[in-house]
Amino acid sequence: MKAFQLHAYEGPAALRLVDVPAPVPGPHDLLIRVAAIGVNYPDLLTTRGRYQFRPDPPFVPGCEVAGTVQAAPDGSGFAVGDRVCGFTWEGGFAEQTVLPAASAAPVPDDVDLVDAAAILVNHQTALFALQRRAALRAGEVVLVLGGAGGIGTAAIQVATGLGARVIAGVSRPERVEVAAAAGADDVLVLEPGFAARVKELAGRGVDVVVDPVGDWLFDEAVRCLAPEGRIVVVGFAAGGIPKIGVNRVLLRNISVIGAAWGAFQDLEPGLIARQAATLDGLARQGFVRPQLDSVVPFEQLPEVLERLGRGEVRGKAVVTLGRPSVGGRGG
Repeated sequence: MKAFQLHAYEGPAALRLVDVPAPVPGPHDLLIRVAAIGVNYPDLLTTRGRYQFRPDPPFVPGCEVAGTVQAAPDGSGFAVGDRVCGFTWEGGFAEQTVLPAASAAPVPDDVDLVDAAAILVNHQTALFALQRRAALRAGEVVLVLGGAGGIGTAAIQVATGLGARVIAGVSRPERVEVAAAAGADDVLVLEPGFAARVKELAGRGVDVVVDPVGDWLFDEAVRCLAPEGRIVVVGFAAGGIPKIGVNRVLLRNISVIGAAWGAFQDLEPGLIARQAATLDGLARQGFVRPQLDSVVPFEQLPEVLERLGRGEVRGKAVVTLGRPSVGGRGG
């Protein structure tokens, strides 16, 4: 089969499209014929050797796929021909891959596999961060940093679906419309001192901040929090890993919370399927929908990762293999 193999930790340019043996599923794995691949920031970090998952090259990266089941173990709840999406630590940049059955979720018949690949990682992360980790309540105010990116647009939609008012922050004026289209109630450009503008919009401050960006924005976002507010750390897309003095946490009665959705899979098998059911409900209510930046052929995967690294992807980019189906088995 064809796969993109990373031959050195030198970024997307070190990916090579090669022929490799088809993967062999373990006793608890699904074998998937891949139809669509979601492109994520951790994929980019992996190619650069800057992610916590760092196997020895050469290997096939890629964590988010949607496709059809080619083989499934008895008792897994899946059968050959089922349409699924799922998460894997490696092997997703290929025509076939294996997924732990516990890390897969069914794709409804009326959902395109491209959309399924666009939603899984970002929206699952957002739901985990907001509902599970931050215990978001209806009526609270949420500030989403990086509001035009994949995690940001997903967090806007999930927070809105959970009954929150959402303020989105973006890095450039031309990205305001992306966050607004995702459903943000207010959108602002994140410039130094943006906490003052947030408090103009939110009064006493925001109840929850979703931060996939880090760097100097984290410190300014802490200033946006209301008493008993929570800032949820999702990632460090800006590069710098921020620090906070615990005296600020103490005196302001605020919480700093980590939300590492991928790392939680081994601790709670079945989390993906349970969250998928919640997201399906939010989608049917019109809150969750993919914010697609682009859908490109498999051969262009390295170029998409390069665009992501330059900050040019707004929403989510998806790579396709063949023509993904809508509805029915074996598409």
